[in-house]
Amino acid sequence: MHYKTISELSSEIKAKRISPVEITKYMLERIESLDGQSQSYVTVTPEHAFAQAKQAEKEIMQGFWRGPLHGVPIALKDLFYTTFAKTTGGTLLNKDFVPDFNATVVDRLEQAGAITLGKLKTTEQAFADHHPSVTRPVNPWNAERWTGVSSSGSGVATAKGLAFATLGSDTGGSIRLPSAANGLTSIKPTWGRVSRYGVFRLADSLDHVGPMARCAFDAGIMLNAIAGSDSNDPTASNAPVPDYTANCQSNIKGLKIGLPESYVKAGASADIVGAWTSTANLFQALGASLQVIKYPESWQAINDWQTIAAVESALSHRNSYPAKRDQYGPVLAAFLEAGRGINVLDLAEACIRRIGYREQVSALFQNVDLYLIPVLCSSVPTTDEWQSLAGADFAPSLQYTIPTDMTGGPTMTFPVGFDDNGSPIVMQLCGPHFSEALLCQVVAAFQRLTDWHTYHPED
Repeated sequence: MHYKTISELSSEIKAKRISPVEITKYMLERIESLDGQSQSYVTVTPEHAFAQAKQAEKEIMQGFWRGPLHGVPIALKDLFYTTFAKTTGGTLLNKDFVPDFNATVVDRLEQAGAITLGKLKTTEQAFADHHPSVTRPVNPWNAERWTGVSSSGSGVATAKGLAFATLGSDTGGSIRLPSAANGLTSIKPTWGRVSRYGVFRLADSLDHVGPMARCAFDAGIMLNAIAGSDSNDPTASNAPVPDYTANCQSNIKGLKIGLPESYVKAGASADIVGAWTSTANLFQALGASLQVIKYPESWQAINDWQTIAAVESALSHRNSYPAKRDQYGPVLAAFLEAGRGINVLDLAEACIRRIGYREQVSALFQNVDLYLIPVLCSSVPTTDEWQSLAGADFAPSLQYTIPTDMTGGPTMTFPVGFDDNGSPIVMQLCGPHFSEALLCQVVAAFQRLTDWHTYHPED
């Protein structure tokens, strides 16, 4: 039951074969039974969930169906403001904070009829490490392995069947890295495609909000609910919102997929390169054409990300850091300190280079529709291996995720196999701005041919 897709569960709910109250009760009992081991939730909201479930059941019995999320239990990263639960942002600073309004994305999910099971753990203010007071989520595939960075709770809960889908955020890879560590299908949308109103900020010009799910169709359903303009967020795009699931049954014959061969082979391990090559061949079998492309040199962009992210993070925390320094963990505090010390001319230079880099990447799509790259450069690291990086220079390890945060372009992750340690291997397709519908179509076609997305960790 807990590993049904959203569309499968929704069909059962719409046909009145499964009750929203019953499935909510089932999921809350599963969380109570298993999350002591998984540690994905920071707050479970049974009263709110049951109230929503009863309302959904009443509406559906009366013939009013809001759509495919109606009566479906999901969960939220603890960055999103909620009036019905604390929003801690993974910090001591906000450990008792209950907002007086919901994030726009929360309201939109609830308007779509989704049932919120609770709030999921995040690293401290969505940076590189959990606050020392927080027990880290546990990877359901291998307890010694990393769970990804800030959307770690979202990744674990989705993979473990403790929610049918979740919301995450991505500033340097924090939707895609937990998806890679936990074997998920997810979307980092175009910057501005989804409102960030009522979401704790890390770095405004880099922060993205997106869905984490177990298949492309489910990710598309979630994005349908949350995408669009927002009068409360002037950076939310007014571009029309298509139906991201409309073409998920279509073929991909004639699609042109770029292969940045040098970029991948120079940075990835042999196992990852092998999985990348096999994935490309499967797309070719589906009718896509493959074209080797030259990806722009990215090391400067990664260095510039560190400059821009540090300064913007310091700006986000200027009212509490350094005034409340004692409430911060060491990793985030060091990053904020670095941001406060960056020269304004160095920042300006990084921002100007970012514009040029974005245009270089955009030019790739004159010849191809999408391009294929890994998410991680090697196998999922152990928690200890990541901890050794988190307080140091971790950005080079994110060489396949940071660049598309710098450009703001959309990407979609999807599992393509397992490594010798039994950990998932996940790739990502990257597209031009506002190509999320095409990404959903292409990954859905891949998932009709393969079954990697249907594998789940044992309870």
